[in-house]
Amino acid sequence: MRKAVCVFLILLSSPLWAQGVHPITGRRYAGVMGPAGADWLVRPEREAEEQPDAALDAIGIAKGSTAADIGAGAGYMTWRLAERVGPAGKVYANDIQQKMLDLLKKNMEQRKLTNVETVLGAQDDPKLPAGAIDMVLLVDVYHEFSEPQLMLRHIRESMKPDGRLVLLEYRAEDPKVPIRPEHKMTVAQAKAEVEPEGFRLDRVLETLPRQHILIFRKN
Repeated sequence: MRKAVCVFLILLSSPLWAQGVHPITGRRYAGVMGPAGADWLVRPEREAEEQPDAALDAIGIAKGSTAADIGAGAGYMTWRLAERVGPAGKVYANDIQQKMLDLLKKNMEQRKLTNVETVLGAQDDPKLPAGAIDMVLLVDVYHEFSEPQLMLRHIRESMKPDGRLVLLEYRAEDPKVPIRPEHKMTVAQAKAEVEPEGFRLDRVLETLPRQHILIFRKN
């Protein structure tokens, strides 16, 4: 619990703290975690709390595919994606903070992974190549967007016609999930916000201890 308090103090003090609300749902945007919170992203407890490998198993990552990890941070999910797509595949690791990408690069170098390309994005555009991505992954990230509608439009442009947009979000429907309200989402909120930007909710998987897996397809 002490770690949880510390990380949310970091979030609240972040210069990227977002005060806006979504025009459709009225959901208040959460803040972006700064590099000072990077240790939180690789905390040992995260394995049990989020089960990242089980999440990727449920999503299904094809060998040789191209994935994008948006809001990649220090690369907690990136290296897992890179191993799963294999040498013939590619992962674009996106973040809006260069210091996070610097940490990610070191992580990939230590793991000797060469199929990851870092991308410094903007708050309204992930800066991904058009029509190139098979699967876009956002793990505990979408709720932090301060320009979600513009981000989704640019994400859609980056995806192949049969591409998938996958959101992992802590369940706001469950009061027992020990996360601040602005860092949780309901399925209804996600559907209401994402679908108007050219997506349809294809599958909802509830196999993880605390998070929804929400799989969207392009319309």
